Amino acid sequence: MKEILVKAQTLPEAYHKALVSLQKEGEVSDCADWNTTQKELSMTIFVEKPLSEPRISKCFIGGPEELEQYRQEMLDGILDFEVEKGNWVYTYHQRYEKQIPFVIDDLKRNPSSRRAVMLVRDNSVDMGSDDPSCLQHIQYFVRNGKLDCDILFRSNDACKATFMNAFALICLQERIAKELGIEVGTYTHRANSFHCYEKDFGLLEGYCKRIEAEDEVTYDYKDGWDEMMEAAKPDIAKRVEELKNR
Repeated sequence: MKEILVKAQTLPEAYHKALVSLQKEGEVSDCADWNTTQKELSMTIFVEKPLSEPRISKCFIGGPEELEQYRQEMLDGILDFEVEKGNWVYTYHQRYEKQIPFVIDDLKRNPSSRRAVMLVRDNSVDMGSDDPSCLQHIQYFVRNGKLDCDILFRSNDACKATFMNAFALICLQERIAKELGIEVGTYTHRANSFHCYEKDFGLLEGYCKRIEAEDEVTYDYKDGWDEMMEAAKPDIAKRVEELKNR
């Protein structure tokens, strides 16, 4: 499988480079698990300044409400009750939430630590699952007085998941950095299989045409998206409450 590294100052710029690399260099292969084919390569996305503007890509499925709900799912576990009700096997938040205090304590105790790791994969469940966790682990480093974050996905849907995954995980990185009293450093997003399913080949092609044409493909988070995401919170809370009461 081809191995690609893309680097950029901001998340959208790095993500867009990754999409273009997948379109141009990805290899088509079978995906027997889902009875389809896919375009695939191994991808590492390195973001130098993950909180810098612009922070929002136009090349993802969803809008401010969907992004805010996903952020809350990852940071606050607003849908963890689905696991308790037996509707879902896991959520990412449900798997790592109890490990966050360890990460914070470990980095406070020893800022040079290489042990601040949160495991998301659970072999006792995932080895026999039809839908094992895509996110495998999260590791934090304090380097140069800032909190760096390295993420590993075994599998990552380039068009329909990667941007929202990365945005939310950077928000989690920001929260932990605040607990430590330091700034956010770099963000590295590794996907061993960075892929696009056959049904989404047209979507990938369309995204890449816009990116390569230097069309307007980003928004500033602090220029309206933050307010729209904040405004979406009551509707999200209402929908979550309805799900809880079903």
